[in-house]
Amino acid sequence: MADSPADNANDKPGDGASAPGFAWSNMFVHPDEDPRSEGGFDDERTILAGYLRDQRLTLKLKCADLDAEALARRAVPPSTLSLLGLIRHMAEVERGWFRRVMAGEEAPKIYSTESDPDADFNGAVADPDVVTEAWRNWRAEVEFAERLVDETADLGARGRTRHGSEISLRELLVHMIEEYARHNGHADLLRELIDGRIGQ
Repeated sequence: MADSPADNANDKPGDGASAPGFAWSNMFVHPDEDPRSEGGFDDERTILAGYLRDQRLTLKLKCADLDAEALARRAVPPSTLSLLGLIRHMAEVERGWFRRVMAGEEAPKIYSTESDPDADFNGAVADPDVVTEAWRNWRAEVEFAERLVDETADLGARGRTRHGSEISLRELLVHMIEEYARHNGHADLLRELIDGRIGQ
């Protein structure tokens, strides 16, 4: 008789056992406690804002309950990819698109410089103060973005990039969903590498 998925939940790949199967202990939250939606949005605005919110919450879930050392753990050399780097990177991305492009603010970059354009990842070191700052910056940029979307009546409202091209708020929201979805895929693998937690 074959083992159930739960029977294999503690097996470790590479020791002759099969890959871990499904078990609630490997998940982040029980479905009844998941802060994300299950879709069901009625109109374009709530669809775009709702799916972006869910992607942001997914990044938070992937980083939950980890200390500075775990958050700063990098994937495989020579990659500088880490969960902490993703938090810092997405704060930079949110700031660039919503403050500079859509709101027209002269908002300097948080981490990146001319000499180190990848400082968001390169500076993601295992320091509790760096983690605290990263979350503070990310939350501030998300709050700004959510407020801007709420206060902009027309999804066709346009912002201007530093290269002079225009983008509508509608297209930007789709782009941000894409950006988070891509990096949440990275976060899936990073979190599994750290402690084996998978899913959601």
